[in-house]
Amino acid sequence: GSLCVITLSIPSLSPSKYMLVDLAGSERIVKSGAIKDFTKAAEARNINTSLTSLGRCISALSSGNSFVPYRDSVLTMLLKQSLGGECFTSVFITGTRD
Repeated sequence: GSLCVITLSIPSLSPSKYMLVDLAGSERIVKSGAIKDFTKAAEARNINTSLTSLGRCISALSSGNSFVPYRDSVLTMLLKQSLGGECFTSVFITGTRD
């Protein structure tokens, strides 16, 4: 799995910016077989680090902390406006039992 961020902006139509984000999933390195492939294992670790950073940001925002660790990952820096700015955010979640 991998993370994907697509930003759509059409200034001539609207000042709005649309971000489509596929957060992949929490990667279990051993279960996915990535442990045998250094590149896949590194990618899985990076995904897990990004998701952990996102969780820290959401936790800080929900508890009203004055400091939110957006700079902990590229993902949270990209999502800063969506998480803590004045915007509308929609979340779609899919999951499996695996």
